[in-house]
Amino acid sequence: MLKVGDTVEEFTLDDQHGNQVTLSSLLATGPLVVYFYIKAMTPG
Repeated sequence: MLKVGDTVEEFTLDDQHGNQVTLSSLLATGPLVVYFYIKAMTPG
C-alpha cells in the first residue's frame, strides 16, 4: 500500500475519452490524485 509521499513508477492509462496519458504528463501540471473505482453495477 502506498503512503503519503511515496513515489510510483511511470505508467500509462486511458483517460475518460480513451486517450492514453502518462503519469509524467499529468504531473507536469501539478500534484495528482489517482482514484480507481469499481465499475457500476458490480458487487463490491
